[in-house]
Amino acid sequence: MAEPAHLDVSGLTKRFGGLVAVKEMTLAVSAGKILGLIGPNGSGKSTVMKLIMGIERPDAGSVRINGVEVAGWPSHKIARMGAGIVFQHSRPLHRQTVLENIKLALLPDRLTRLFADPQTDARARAIAARVGLSDVLDRRPGTLPFADLRKIEIAKAIARDPQVLLIDEPFAGLTAKETAAFSDLICELRDDGRALLLVDHNVKSVARLVDRVIAMYVGERIAEGSADEVMRNETVRRVYLGGSIETAARPESSFRDTATPFLEVDRVSVQYGKAQALQDVSIHVHEREFVAVVGLNGAGKTTLFNTISGLLPYSGNIRRQGSALRGHSAASIARGGIVQCPEGRELFTEMSVRENLDLGGQHLPPAENAEQIDWLFDLFPILRDRQRQAAGTLSGGEQQMLTIARALMMKPKLLMLDEPTLGLAPVILEQISKALEKLRHSTAITVLLAEQNVTFALPHADRVYVLEHARIVWEGEPTRFAAEMGTGYL
Repeated sequence: MAEPAHLDVSGLTKRFGGLVAVKEMTLAVSAGKILGLIGPNGSGKSTVMKLIMGIERPDAGSVRINGVEVAGWPSHKIARMGAGIVFQHSRPLHRQTVLENIKLALLPDRLTRLFADPQTDARARAIAARVGLSDVLDRRPGTLPFADLRKIEIAKAIARDPQVLLIDEPFAGLTAKETAAFSDLICELRDDGRALLLVDHNVKSVARLVDRVIAMYVGERIAEGSADEVMRNETVRRVYLGGSIETAARPESSFRDTATPFLEVDRVSVQYGKAQALQDVSIHVHEREFVAVVGLNGAGKTTLFNTISGLLPYSGNIRRQGSALRGHSAASIARGGIVQCPEGRELFTEMSVRENLDLGGQHLPPAENAEQIDWLFDLFPILRDRQRQAAGTLSGGEQQMLTIARALMMKPKLLMLDEPTLGLAPVILEQISKALEKLRHSTAITVLLAEQNVTFALPHADRVYVLEHARIVWEGEPTRFAAEMGTGYL
């Protein structure tokens, strides 16, 4: 007879207004097992965790912890039943030491037992030793590396000895060495007989640890099986890769500036606080070349673009045509011809389409401004019809076209497009794809494209870089991508 699951979820459903964030999710995790829950941003993974822990109240479905129905209970009661959660973002009390943070997690939650028993200090020290914090007990969180902040969250979560432990993005921001150490700790927690649910963007991050994987997309389960089975599942591949891969690359040798590329990013590293956002990243882009940087959400693509744009401090070197960009302001880099089209669009929503375009071309003489706008209206005809309409009233696809057009009003030498396909319908993707091809074949512009959807990126790319967990893990021609990275990309 099979052992009953520590965590048993059935038919879990959550709606936010008209949006179904989670639809009839079912999963189970037994003692000494690890289940991976994967999916792109917006697929519903974090909502599932919040529903299990009582942070959000489900509209339907069952959540059982050690056989007890807890769906809809408040978080503190669910925690008492034996569930704990480790959030992606660390939330320590910064004025307290590491030891004090752990001791606070051990304090009773009843007023009748307000004062900790004498054993609390010993228990806190034992937990710290378990997660590898014994050497930093008297330090405050602000002085610790990012990996130790994650360990504090683990320590707080296991203070009540939970039998069910949920861990969100376990390896986000960790170096390869830290990831290995954190993996060992997760395995130890599993070997204690706990049931673990790991939530991540992709299979590869958790593949070595998990017994099974569930893949989600727009709130629904689309696949379940071993890590290898899920990585090879056609539905999962379509969700992450978007379909079949077609390419039309130009050889690198065909570009005239092969000796000194237009843009060189040389061993660049970036940190957000204690988290490693980029690590020794090197790429180059030739004049008139179209280069794609592909990677799953959270890989570091936007950080790379923001760094090139002069928005973030970094170590390493970034050069334009051999000249260092360090010390140049973001404004001067943009005026010099390196223009970023941001993922968040950042339009002036209360201004009209035409006013947004005029702002992009404010440095141009009136005649040149008018000529550029006419050219852009030919590139994106819908914007001509919408030019008097407020940008905030456009559809998502029309806003994306306007964002690209506004960037092109600056007549960039290098255009950086950050996730231009995010959330767009296929018909809009086709229009943007045609516009990129027109740019590629009829202008001298250089393009650096950041995308998760490789089937959109690769047909427009001459070369491809794969960014994974803050590092470049592959570089090559698009024709080699399917053979060498098609499965590994997940």
